[in-house]
Amino acid sequence: MDLLDRLSDLLGPAQVLRGAEALAYGREWTGHYVWEPLAVVRPGTTEEVAAVLRLAHQTGTPVVPLGGNTGLNGGTFAPGALMLSLSRMNRIRDLNPAARTVVAEAGVVLETLQDLAAAQGLAFPLSFGAKGSAMVGGFLSTNAGGSNVLRYGSARALCLGLEVVLADGRIWHGLTGLHKDNTGYDLRDLIIGAEGTLGVITAAVLKLVPAPGAYATALVGLDSLSEALALLNTVQSGTGGAVEAFEFMPDRYMARLSRLKPALACPYAPRPVNLLIETATTVPGADPGAALEALLGAAMEAGQIAEAVIAQSASQRRKLWEMRESAAEITFTTPDIVDCDIALPLDRLENFLARMTPALAELDPGAEELVIAHLGDGNIHYTAYPSRPDPVLAQAIRARVSTEAVALGGSFSAEHGVGISKRATMAAHKDPVALQMMAAIKAALDPKGILNPGKVLP
Repeated sequence: MDLLDRLSDLLGPAQVLRGAEALAYGREWTGHYVWEPLAVVRPGTTEEVAAVLRLAHQTGTPVVPLGGNTGLNGGTFAPGALMLSLSRMNRIRDLNPAARTVVAEAGVVLETLQDLAAAQGLAFPLSFGAKGSAMVGGFLSTNAGGSNVLRYGSARALCLGLEVVLADGRIWHGLTGLHKDNTGYDLRDLIIGAEGTLGVITAAVLKLVPAPGAYATALVGLDSLSEALALLNTVQSGTGGAVEAFEFMPDRYMARLSRLKPALACPYAPRPVNLLIETATTVPGADPGAALEALLGAAMEAGQIAEAVIAQSASQRRKLWEMRESAAEITFTTPDIVDCDIALPLDRLENFLARMTPALAELDPGAEELVIAHLGDGNIHYTAYPSRPDPVLAQAIRARVSTEAVALGGSFSAEHGVGISKRATMAAHKDPVALQMMAAIKAALDPKGILNPGKVLP
């Protein structure tokens, strides 16, 4: 039988999309990557995922796992491949408020998970702009970060256990809720961040945390990133480590935001450095706003900050966050951009920008840059707008960004993964022994190379 007919018999014809229906899945939302998949299959259970992979393994058919398709580096690029959508696997298998854990299938949307936790007086603290479409399997496969990493860690830190289907259809039952398990290699952390190249995540045990009872949110303007780092340390110390977010929006970002979304214009004349700061408390009756106001007032009296606006209501807080969470929308306004996602030691972000801004002008005098950052964890989203559509120029800019980041002790990928777009950078900057180890692991778990082929490894 034809492969697709066999899959139709296995899953039902409605769950095997072909032709025009499949083409609807053949595009990354940035528009950088467009392709024609062989078909899109939508299994509804782990056993069905296993059956699909057994068949793909037997026939040597490439398989690309798909969640919410909100990636930025071509991680779901699948020309001629079978796309494995986990969207129907969207059940909550268990919710344990006492242990503060939830067992969620790979197709559960992040925002749904957050709402479910909130109904129990708890929180799932991973948060980023695509929370309304990103799914559990996807944000684990890329080890997503977002704005709350400073306090809660990335996706990896919020996961206790996994259920994973391997390339040949075997199922690893690793859905443990243990906080400590010292029984050999950490397979969970191996799969997280592997972008579907080692196995397909079908479910996960995730940590929940106490939901903050009150927030304090402010927008602060100052003149340098070194002053911003000093302010971060001051606020961390003054609040007992209660800083949830410390987001950097420079004046150029504010100008673009004001032009494209006038209702979200900065409430003061933007400074070179503008920070969205949020602290939170779980202590009943506590007022984090008073502590933050006192800290910012002292900093202003000392001349450390020039402007400060503290949200006085939930709607004002939402507006400040909308200014930050509009970043993707106002950044990806043209297909000819070079978007980079790097991480640096906290005290070297200013050095990077001091080196990269003139470097971009050297490569392309007509280029523009746009920067936004999760400043509290050293993650910079650096975007260049070249003056002309030139793939060679774009690659040169990406290479320079990576070179400058690595030279300062940083990483060329912070939270968006590698996918296709950073494979050349992996070859240039990743430790050769690390690449050999990764290739050996890939060969051991996926000897036919069918799982998300052509991604991550150079």
